[in-house]
Amino acid sequence: MDTFEPLDTIDSIIPSQVEMEPIEPPPKLKGRQRFLHSLQRISSSTSLKGLSRKRAISNPYSGTSSRASTTSLLNIQSSQAGSSSSFARLVTGHQASTPTSGGSTPPTSVNGLSNLAIRPWMANLDDGEPGSSHTSHPGIQRVDSDIPELAEGYLAHQAALSAVKPSTPNPNFDFWGSLPEELRLSVLSHLRPKELVRASIVSSLFYSMCFDGQLWTCFDASEFYTEIPAESLAKIVEAAGPFVKDLNLRGCIQVEHYNRADVVVKSCNNLISATLEGCRNFQRATLHVLLSSNQRLAHLNLTDLAAVNNGSCKIISKSCPQLESFNVSWCSHMDSRGLKLVIAGCPKLRDLRCGEVRGFSGPAGLDIATALFKTNNLERLVLSGCSDITDTTLQTMIHGTTDPEKDILTNLPLAPPRKLRHLDLTRCSRLTDTGLEALAHSVPYLQGLQLSSCALLTDFSLSALVATTPDLTHLDLEEVSNLSNTFLSAHLAKSPCAPLLSHLTLSYCENIGDDGVLPLLKSATGLHALDMDNTAITDLVLAEAALMVRTRASRLPLPLPTLLPTHSVRAVPTLRLVIFDCPHITWTGIREILSRNSEML
Repeated sequence: MDTFEPLDTIDSIIPSQVEMEPIEPPPKLKGRQRFLHSLQRISSSTSLKGLSRKRAISNPYSGTSSRASTTSLLNIQSSQAGSSSSFARLVTGHQASTPTSGGSTPPTSVNGLSNLAIRPWMANLDDGEPGSSHTSHPGIQRVDSDIPELAEGYLAHQAALSAVKPSTPNPNFDFWGSLPEELRLSVLSHLRPKELVRASIVSSLFYSMCFDGQLWTCFDASEFYTEIPAESLAKIVEAAGPFVKDLNLRGCIQVEHYNRADVVVKSCNNLISATLEGCRNFQRATLHVLLSSNQRLAHLNLTDLAAVNNGSCKIISKSCPQLESFNVSWCSHMDSRGLKLVIAGCPKLRDLRCGEVRGFSGPAGLDIATALFKTNNLERLVLSGCSDITDTTLQTMIHGTTDPEKDILTNLPLAPPRKLRHLDLTRCSRLTDTGLEALAHSVPYLQGLQLSSCALLTDFSLSALVATTPDLTHLDLEEVSNLSNTFLSAHLAKSPCAPLLSHLTLSYCENIGDDGVLPLLKSATGLHALDMDNTAITDLVLAEAALMVRTRASRLPLPLPTLLPTHSVRAVPTLRLVIFDCPHITWTGIREILSRNSEML
């Protein structure tokens, strides 16, 4: 009987057909002991060098072939007896990494390799039967895959998991319906009211969302009230009423009907700003319900509303303590007594516009003037058209009395300065220098003053006023016929407000000519609007105005080049000059303006 001598390396093993004596295998180890014993044998053996796994591919995600092959050993049943079962256990788990080919040597059958574990991700393995197209020799199995060739390990497992068939898009997917309601409302918030009404007919979902109150917090019907039926307007207000904070029904004659107005009143109870200007047939009872149910009103415009009376003002004083802006101009059924109630009940009032309101003379006028003096919170006061206001009323409004206590050194009233920034006394024809002189040294924050059609004023009161208002930017002196060139050249041109003056109106001041306007144009370099209709100016004023504009433009920094050199830059007008009915203006001055406008600065 031939004997089998142990060799040094695995490569030198030569299969033999000689039968060997059976060797009793050692008892099988289980569990943790088997694992530790295998590790010990592998680490102590020097003959397993050649069986080590090949180095993994550097870039496992870049395949070198379109189809990779993975081979594994099947159970190999051999009749040959091995002389060393321990050696068989050493090579257990070894996996061939090189695919077999038709011309290669058949694999060696080694006893003890029958317990190879097949990796779980090796799916769709062939049974290894003879004649299979995926293998060339019995005992060898090849797996074809569509994933790139990767080194064995978790990378191959991850690649196999990622090779999932991409999902096909669902043609019936409802994108709009799947969006959260907040996003849908955010998209619809970019539509204008008219577009929202049109979009509401798309579907029932669009109908419910287009009339959602969150989209109608600002309801301005003045832009489309002529194009919408009364029923639709009332329906929108009814649906969005609790959410509406800014309501503008200016000129909406659709809500004049009692039933429609009642719908608006019952729906809107969280208003902060309300404009009912032009709703002349608005019922008084409906208006009172609206005022009493909106206690957070801050801005209220009731211009030319016949339903307003002193009783309405009383309701406002009790129900609207947050009121800041109040406009009751041309409300013919109320007087200064109603204004007094509003001033007393609304401590936050900053803007009061009561043009054409009666009752500013006599005891009633003194009462309203005293109330205005005590509050000292108004920043804008419009008294245009209040023709019955007198010097006494204006003095009381500014100083608290007609004979205020004065400082011994300066001889000025000791009354605190007013916070007024805009004062409109247009068409207050009974005012004289005595009343206007009270404004001097008392309105240091004044920015706009309108004295149009106050024909009794002269240079005396205006000179003292412009000298003590350094922030004045708008001055309207139209039809103040007693003005002279001395006021313009010696007072207004040298006043601290001259560089800031931007709008000046001198129309129908027939005594104004070149002697007053030329010095003013040289000092008031910030003018943007100058009205001089029916004055005595000549072509010299036009030439000086053109020079002022040119000089002012040269001082401004040049804008960054945003257009191509071939494109022409359109000039922006910086001075609006109105000179109708000026008899001394000729075509020479007009051509001078046209010529200067055509030149490149």
